[in-house]
Amino acid sequence: MKRIAVYCGSNKGGRPEYAAAAQALGALLAREKIELVYGGGMVGLMGIVADAVLEHGGHVIGVIPEKLVIKEVVHEKLPDLRVVKTMHERKAMMAELSDGFIALPGGYGTFEEFFEVLAWSQLGWHQKPFGLFDVGGYYHHLLEFLDHTAREGFIRAQHRDLVLAEKDAERLLRRMKAHLPPAEIKWVR
Repeated sequence: MKRIAVYCGSNKGGRPEYAAAAQALGALLAREKIELVYGGGMVGLMGIVADAVLEHGGHVIGVIPEKLVIKEVVHEKLPDLRVVKTMHERKAMMAELSDGFIALPGGYGTFEEFFEVLAWSQLGWHQKPFGLFDVGGYYHHLLEFLDHTAREGFIRAQHRDLVLAEKDAERLLRRMKAHLPPAEIKWVR
């Protein structure tokens, strides 16, 4: 695994453990020589994870839409910043550059980005692993909801299993490296 896209909040959240987890994940990626692909911002958990990778000698690729550069939220110390026109281009580039995806705590943008690439996997468009870094149980209710959707017949069990969740970054990364995608795509009966 050469690169991982990390989706996370442009805010730090309400608990200090979120920032600590972002810092720990960034340090781990650098130690494992895995490049970070992320949204290119300097704010919130986004900035913390990028700074941690850089501080530990890792490589960071930021992908940011022009409108966010203009609003001055761009991380100005990135060695590799790619400016795109739209959010759609940002998501497509991040997905193409990455060998896997991790979501730290975040809001609507984090969920939307993570679930879009997850749906692409379900459709068979790629076979990259997905991890939820469940800091302090942040994703507990979401994971319960995903189980519910599988029980209700809207997600097949093998597609529910695409989402790996751990409260420990090292364990999550190990599981992602070992993960084998399902052989079936969404509509195979």
